[in-house]
Amino acid sequence: TIARRAGTPSFVYSAAVLRDRYRRLTAALAGVKHRVHYSLKANANSALLAVLRELGSGADVVSGGELYRALRAGFRGHDIIFGGVGKTGQELREALKAGVKLINVESEAELHLLEAVARELGVVAPVGFRINPDVTVENPHAYIATGSRGHKFGIPHDEALDLARAARSLEHVELLGLDMHVGSQLATLEPYRAGLERLADLAALFAGAGSPVRYVDIGGGLPVAYDEGDPEPDLEAFASLIVPAVQRMHAELIVEPGRFFAAASGVLLARVLYRKRSGGKEYV
Repeated sequence: TIARRAGTPSFVYSAAVLRDRYRRLTAALAGVKHRVHYSLKANANSALLAVLRELGSGADVVSGGELYRALRAGFRGHDIIFGGVGKTGQELREALKAGVKLINVESEAELHLLEAVARELGVVAPVGFRINPDVTVENPHAYIATGSRGHKFGIPHDEALDLARAARSLEHVELLGLDMHVGSQLATLEPYRAGLERLADLAALFAGAGSPVRYVDIGGGLPVAYDEGDPEPDLEAFASLIVPAVQRMHAELIVEPGRFFAAASGVLLARVLYRKRSGGKEYV
């Protein structure tokens, strides 16, 4: 029916699948205070955003454009986390004006730029530190592994305490959270376990330095079954690892799934136009 009315090619998304996945994920994490923040980088279509917002999801954005789309879709400032390794001064200004819940800082230089922008606006910036936990990541492609040594993402975990002490001396930033995103399409739960151990150690050190952690953001990474026979993510096993670790940190859990929602709920409708053979191959 959609192909006849809209033509092809057309992308079609199932609101029922979105709702089912959201409810199953939030039910699995019910043992700890938590919030799902859908990652717009997976798909920022306004209709898809509307379904997730109605379910209670927040938003995770990595650019001024994604922030704009999230606000247009009805998310309020405190529903939004602003991450990303390459934020400009203008994007930080827009995030602060919108009143976002957290800005996940990725470097010392960004922290000081954020301090300057917040001072200019006369506000205090809510900050999370994105940590590179330096863990081994198994997934289908090196470019979607983001939590190992040498990756461009995040603050090296062994530099985080010194940066936390530096943050306490700044008047216009408040350190509230710890964040990691170890990669996408994770083959095992081991990177979460190892990464959370690093975050727990840092949380204890931060508390001792006068900066207790209010939020623990573990990013996304839940795998999606693209081919027949691929396993679906084990949400119960995921929760049994994540929930006790975050409970021990006495913090609110933030998760940032993207393709877990978008890829699993979508199909592409296409129509065969022509077939031909060339060089021993058949093309459609």
